[in-house]
Amino acid sequence: MATSIPAPTVPLKRPTFDTVRFGDFNIICASRQDLVDMALYDCAHRSRPAQLVFDANGHALSLARTDRRFGSLVQEADIVHADGGFLVSLSKRLKLNAIPERSATTDMLHDFSKAFENTGFGFYLLGSEERVNSSCTSILQEQYKGMKISGRRNGFFTPDEEQEVVDAINASGADILWVGLGKPKEQEFCVRWRDKLKPRWIITCGGCFNYVTGDYPRAPAWMQRNNLEWVHRLATRPKELFVRYAVTTPHSLWIALTDHSKLASK
Repeated sequence: MATSIPAPTVPLKRPTFDTVRFGDFNIICASRQDLVDMALYDCAHRSRPAQLVFDANGHALSLARTDRRFGSLVQEADIVHADGGFLVSLSKRLKLNAIPERSATTDMLHDFSKAFENTGFGFYLLGSEERVNSSCTSILQEQYKGMKISGRRNGFFTPDEEQEVVDAINASGADILWVGLGKPKEQEFCVRWRDKLKPRWIITCGGCFNYVTGDYPRAPAWMQRNNLEWVHRLATRPKELFVRYAVTTPHSLWIALTDHSKLASK
């Protein structure tokens, strides 16, 4: 006799949350589960335009101040979540509106995959090289049997091909679009096409697919808890990340410590 699968729980009401400002980012004070619940609600009710969901971490805080174009792009986000753990700690130590926990996109992809099993809502994975994109798709489908991947595409396409990419995303019927093109390209793509894209949530996720496949190793749990994952990334990918972290880590910390404020709920 087949075992029945319980229907997923979709919130009856879309929750609202306080926000806190660090630098150019108004960051939602929501947990990973809160973000899942908001996405499930929006997919079920389809009562609002597509939500642009960007992440805030040290790299982003610094880049927004050194690249005016990127700084303007992040203002277009509907939701900004705390990918950087130091923002969670500072929100509490500075007695601002507290961010309850870090919401690393690497973890969120798994959170969403689990929560969206057997819902009928589908994902589209856009980004990374073909091998990584294909492998990530296979791994997620193996780990989460009831999840639906409506489509996928690697991140190598020209500006002239973007309309074709958008058409394919829309034709897939996907409800959640994961955009892993790296900063600032992924934000530029999302803002440029937000009015044409049909998925309910459009989530930037950087190199997230590479972590699913194991091409990029995650830091040990104790390093993640102590906001030291960036040290692990630097140690495992020094040629790629040394200049970025040498510049952005002190710059972003200075921004967060000197330019912050409480914000009302939105």
